[in-house]
Amino acid sequence: MKNREATDTIKGYFYQFDLFILQLLNLQNDNDSVCIEGIEDIDINTVDDTTAIQCKYYAKTEYNHSVIAKPIRLMLKHYSENPKKKLNYKIYGFYSSGQSKLPQIINIDFAKEKFLTYIENRIKHQEHIELKLTDDQIEGFLKHLFIVINALEYCKQEEAIFGEIKKIFKCNDFEAKHFYYSNALHLVKELSTKHITEERTITKTDFISKINTKEPLFNIWFLKKNGIKSYCNSIKSEYFSKINISPYDRFFLIECDETITEIELKTLILKISNNWSKNSKREPTIFCPYVYLHNVNKSKLLSVKNALQSDNIAFIDGFEFEYANFNAMSFCKKRNYSNLLNIKIINKKEHIDDILNKLTNTREIYQFYFSKSFYSNDEHKHIKIPIEETKNIFDII
Repeated sequence: MKNREATDTIKGYFYQFDLFILQLLNLQNDNDSVCIEGIEDIDINTVDDTTAIQCKYYAKTEYNHSVIAKPIRLMLKHYSENPKKKLNYKIYGFYSSGQSKLPQIINIDFAKEKFLTYIENRIKHQEHIELKLTDDQIEGFLKHLFIVINALEYCKQEEAIFGEIKKIFKCNDFEAKHFYYSNALHLVKELSTKHITEERTITKTDFISKINTKEPLFNIWFLKKNGIKSYCNSIKSEYFSKINISPYDRFFLIECDETITEIELKTLILKISNNWSKNSKREPTIFCPYVYLHNVNKSKLLSVKNALQSDNIAFIDGFEFEYANFNAMSFCKKRNYSNLLNIKIINKKEHIDDILNKLTNTREIYQFYFSKSFYSNDEHKHIKIPIEETKNIFDII
């Protein structure tokens, strides 16, 4: 039960973050802004007014007036304390059923009975009386109150976001989800942690500018929301599912965590080699990939190489003989049937540029990283892929 409640709570946060993103994307004016955790969960600020939105996702709960009564009382109190401000209030929620209980028009008597009157500690309270409000003041508040209890369902709201992103950035479904939306979720999470209201507020122009990059920002919330398995499947489908692969020079740059073992690294290298090499005599061109293991010390790297050698896996690492200096040209030797190389192992990050510069073939770089990319190169196709742990790559390549 506790796990289900925790999952529902997290989903509620995601729903609120998604609504924040969608409101920003739907703003009419570029200088209008949205604040997260302001007066309410989300505040929309335009030239004309401010709309404070209380957002709830109750996918397993039937609608009842009591569910929204307390937020409405708090909104009424805020309204009474800020009579000169141009404020609107919105209750925005998704419920499993019960929407027909709420009349289309909320009159004063209904509001008093269903929302403003309540029992607490066996004592009856009437919010409008305790706030000393007249019927005219209550009616004025109701004119500024909007109740939406048939809000977009979780996945439908996501689809609406992806649709807006595709229109704004002229991108495909994968780019919308894995680049722009992931960056948007990262930015919203960052804004939500700020202490000052102004720092939790962003204009549409600034928001679009900050998420406008195809280099995905590492976002653990994005991975948790979609599930690591689903994420890996999407990356695999987009980049690593080609049946006929071209004879390019492919570089796999892999950040390694402390939990990955030498045997697992050897197995990963073999998988890369098997999937991204050609050595059949029927092939007009034969080739094999390059692998660089980031954050692996010399001792561990040596163990990986020894394990490969024990399995008769042919590889080179740019050193022709013992005590020799690194030689980039050694990597550029074409694979042939007299030196059936399975893999080319790059020992140091600083060697990558030397090798790339010596090659003349089409070059592709696939970088797998944790919190921040560790290698930069814009001269060749360079795909940067955030991961949670090194083992995720087994499910991607």
